[in-house]
Amino acid sequence: MQPVAAVSNTPILRISALLATLTIAIGLVVGSFLRQPGYTDAYYYFNAAQRIAQGKGLTDAALWTYFGLPTNLSTLPTPSHLYWMPLASLIESPLGLTFGGAKLVMLMCFAGLVALASIVGWLIGRTQRTAWLAGLLTLFSGFYFPWWFNTDTFALYGVIGAGALVAMGLGRTYGKIGWWALAGVLSGLAHLTRADGLLLIGILLISSLWPQRPRMSRTKAIRAAAIGLIAYGLVMTPWFIRNLSAVGSILPVGGIQTAWMRSYDQIDGYPPGVSLNDFWAWGISNIVGSRIQALTLGAQTLIAVEGWIVLTPFMLFALWRRRADPFLSAFILYAIGLHAAMTLIFAFPGERGALFHSATALLPFWAALGAIGLDGAISWAARRRHWPLTQSKTVFGAALIGYAIVLSGIVASRQFAGWNANGALYRQLAGQLPANAVVMVNDPPAFYYQTGLAAIVVPDNPPDMIPTLAAKYGVTHLILDVNRTVPMNDLYFGSTFPAFLKLIYDHDGVRIFEIVR
Repeated sequence: MQPVAAVSNTPILRISALLATLTIAIGLVVGSFLRQPGYTDAYYYFNAAQRIAQGKGLTDAALWTYFGLPTNLSTLPTPSHLYWMPLASLIESPLGLTFGGAKLVMLMCFAGLVALASIVGWLIGRTQRTAWLAGLLTLFSGFYFPWWFNTDTFALYGVIGAGALVAMGLGRTYGKIGWWALAGVLSGLAHLTRADGLLLIGILLISSLWPQRPRMSRTKAIRAAAIGLIAYGLVMTPWFIRNLSAVGSILPVGGIQTAWMRSYDQIDGYPPGVSLNDFWAWGISNIVGSRIQALTLGAQTLIAVEGWIVLTPFMLFALWRRRADPFLSAFILYAIGLHAAMTLIFAFPGERGALFHSATALLPFWAALGAIGLDGAISWAARRRHWPLTQSKTVFGAALIGYAIVLSGIVASRQFAGWNANGALYRQLAGQLPANAVVMVNDPPAFYYQTGLAAIVVPDNPPDMIPTLAAKYGVTHLILDVNRTVPMNDLYFGSTFPAFLKLIYDHDGVRIFEIVR
């Protein structure tokens, strides 16, 4: 690998700038077709950003889970980001009064990710071709493509997480303490973006302390780890202080408890939390079966989402050939650690999107390795079949990018259609409710976005929990639709109801109950 200092004297800066500009141009056009967030996560981050922009601070008027929420907190709004982390909402908030403004912030993050991918391609492949291919593959990223333009954490975590892995790789390669300080800062920002970003600080400590002589002495390695950890702590300290003030601990414990889930519906259980004892009581066959299912879905994510389907064997082959490269050591540890954590430990959150979100930090590396692996395969075939090598690389490279563009376009058109149609039912139902209603509903962030009414999630509990939550949060109405939790089936299908519920609307698979005090 050529020295990093030489990067400034190469065409890579021009290539990365051109790719960032191309990304912004394409994003402005493609993103214009997305009219609203369209799903829970994106609604949540945008709602929080908008409330900050409106001067309401880090508060939440739409509770989508009771995890991380202390039971002594009552009334709406509550402190926000007690399960998900705040950075996406914070950086969207300056333009967060409108969805278009918040989208623009994430487009800038995506442009940074594409530019970073080209730099990773240059550092690994040492050619302009690899830089271009890595950047273009990250731009036209197949199943990821539509998600970059929304108000979720995909683009933000991708650029910060990948940046942290790059800094660790450069620290391993050149032994400079400054890279570890940068890695610590970026690991802190990654943790502020996603709770599973905490994995990066573990990777930093392992990568810095793992024997790497002659580049770093043991003393210097310890110093690098300490500086990285201090930098991480400086970034996270304001958030720790906020949480101490809001909930009495530096980090809510709800996220860790998801390791003991028996189904994802338990995310909506009240009181919040699940236990190790209940998990073991589920039985070893269920536990093993759930992990096998999670491993299967994790493998599908690796092949289809992270590997563009066709690129997976090439990127894995290139990774195997370069497994001893110190620049890739942190990336390898993160890839293994992330997939293990999201399949064997946090199986249900991993299945429901945690792996999909956090694997964005891997994408620039997979793109670069895929391009290198493809070129290696072309060179091998050209020798055997006497193909003209330069022409073969041009043809196959163009075909790969063309395939990525088509796949990205198909995925985006379908995804945008679904997101844009989301929420029409909630807008219609708002006409059946008083102006000051507080609602218990399947998707509170979507309901709040569409109607402006405060809401909490339908619990994964029998109906007798409804009066407790209604009294706690001032809930006036319950809405049940096809996405109800299983314990609410009797209310959804039945004809007799508890005395505390009065059916006031029953049409097209939706029931609205007034909660009688």
